[in-house]
Amino acid sequence: MTTRRDFLKQMGVAAAGLGLAPLGSLAAGPAGANKTKNTGGDKVKIAFIGIGNRGEQNVAEFERTGMIEVTALCDVDLKGKQTQKVQSKYPKAKLFTDFREMFEKYSQNFDAVVASTPDHSHFPIAMMALEYGKHIYLEKPMTRTFIEAELLMQKARSCPKVVTQVGNQGHSEANYFQFKAWKEAGIIKDVTAITAHMNNPRRWHSYDSKMYRLPSGDALPDGMNWDVWLGVCPWRDFSAKFHQGDWRSWYEFGMGALGDWGAHILDTAHEFLDLGLPYEVSLTYEKGHNDFFYPYSSTILFRFGARGNMPPCDVTWYDGIDNLPKLPEGYGKSEYNPDIPASNQGDTPVANLNPGKIIYSRDLIFKGSSHGSTLSIIGDKAEEMKSKLPEVPKSPSNHYVNFLRACQGTEKTRSPFEINGVLSQVFCLGVIAQRLNAQLFFDPRTKQFTNNTFANALLSGMPPRKGWEFLYKV
Repeated sequence: MTTRRDFLKQMGVAAAGLGLAPLGSLAAGPAGANKTKNTGGDKVKIAFIGIGNRGEQNVAEFERTGMIEVTALCDVDLKGKQTQKVQSKYPKAKLFTDFREMFEKYSQNFDAVVASTPDHSHFPIAMMALEYGKHIYLEKPMTRTFIEAELLMQKARSCPKVVTQVGNQGHSEANYFQFKAWKEAGIIKDVTAITAHMNNPRRWHSYDSKMYRLPSGDALPDGMNWDVWLGVCPWRDFSAKFHQGDWRSWYEFGMGALGDWGAHILDTAHEFLDLGLPYEVSLTYEKGHNDFFYPYSSTILFRFGARGNMPPCDVTWYDGIDNLPKLPEGYGKSEYNPDIPASNQGDTPVANLNPGKIIYSRDLIFKGSSHGSTLSIIGDKAEEMKSKLPEVPKSPSNHYVNFLRACQGTEKTRSPFEINGVLSQVFCLGVIAQRLNAQLFFDPRTKQFTNNTFANALLSGMPPRKGWEFLYKV
């Protein structure tokens, strides 16, 4: 069995720290780690990490493919009511509350892992999966800090036989293939501005913005492994305000509305317009700013430079139920979109403006929703463009099948770490602007802010807690 002590020795980690150097010895993996070999049409043996709420949905989606065998289930709260359904469905699966133990003791029994856990735990789970040669499907956002995304991209490049996929499902649905086809046909060109908005009340907290300390400890649920839930984060007493979906509201654990929805709204524009990293990130509006949790409402401006023959592009993000963007003439109604999945944590009311985007080019304006929803052209030119629109190919596989086929060697994933990682870094920069309530200038070449020392410190965030530093490279 490979222990964390062995892992630490392999990485040459002498102390907690972070860096951007190539990961070198980490690519070799722990001695004795089982490297994934799954080709042809064999069922993919999967270990699920996080099996309540969103995790339960992901289990059901993967089961629906008929391509998997569930061999292990891991959750820090195995006695919680939210995890009972999945456990009862797979009584033969080995149970764990600590994913590190699962990798160390049981890695020979699965080919891939699916992680549906809070944002702050994405990096350690993904890094261990890559180290053990296990394919990894990771819920978005990919990471919680800029440098964590950098490290995972480096690590993934050093493990070319390991399949990675980030869970922005729209990257395998109609919008992905439409955007690609319209861009290649010259329909989408010369984009100068994008408005992205998420203004429904899903996961919006109502905490006091005058809060000056984190919530006091509540009674820990029976059997919950709180130490593993905290993971790399500093020790905090358990609070019900951190549990279930509420962790998303806190800077320490989640990525707010931007991290939650940005990957579903901006993913195709970011990839096919080659936006990369911005040179400016500014918080232009906020309501309820606080040191601990995300604002009730915020507007963030991302400014991207020219790329090849494409002009500079400004992306403006709006969140908050009272922070609606200006809509162009001819926009029409914002109707409920059935393609947007439920949160599995209660019904989501229909908002005045449903999550989506408006793309402004020099000649055309496009309207889009979220996830896999397709774009439409609005305004006077919509009718005359109909005959010029190219045929859009259908998706050969949804996001889950795409991942499993990639595990079997018959497809490539559409949202691997190497692609999604940069988008995740864009969101990390946006969160830093939210947190500092500032205008920030960023150098995409050096990957450093040029006008704010505190912002540079937040690229890595707090050092990992003692016992977790083995996942980071000095």
